[in-house]
Amino acid sequence: MSKIGRRAIALQGVKLEKKGQEVHYSGKNASGVHMLPDVLDLKIENEQLYVFPKTKTFNINEVWGLHRALLSNKITGAGSLFEKQVHIVGLGFKAIAKGKTLEFSLGYSHKIDVAIPDGVTVEIDKTGQMLTFRSANRELVGKICGDLRKLRPVEPYKGTGIRLTTDVVIRKAGKAKGS
Repeated sequence: MSKIGRRAIALQGVKLEKKGQEVHYSGKNASGVHMLPDVLDLKIENEQLYVFPKTKTFNINEVWGLHRALLSNKITGAGSLFEKQVHIVGLGFKAIAKGKTLEFSLGYSHKIDVAIPDGVTVEIDKTGQMLTFRSANRELVGKICGDLRKLRPVEPYKGTGIRLTTDVVIRKAGKAKGS
């Protein structure tokens, strides 16, 4: 039995409708359709959604857990937005919003422009070093934050670079002075 697949999904005021293998959901932030495979089915009890297999097949746990997680992310995003915070550390490193793009100054000889995907909102603090991304699509928020981290990876000696606020940076000791 799939450990992830058997967990319940809290609906949080999101409306669900099942048409064949299509699950239509709509909430205050998003709406859409998730297509379930033929081997899975749904039931709703006490404002909780359960995904369960119709038959026991060889690799049902993989399919069951995957689609339960995907459906959970879509329903959670429809009810409340996913949020990630990105911190830019370094002297003169900052970001500026210009319409649907972000302009980064990261110590290179040029500025870097990054387009913000549709469905993602960004909030920048007054220093330009703390960015908050919000979206109903969890995958989109994670992708944009991951792409930003690649622009200037965290340097282990000084700790400068772009990181998520949840990241733990292990600092290295610098060169020891001779005696």
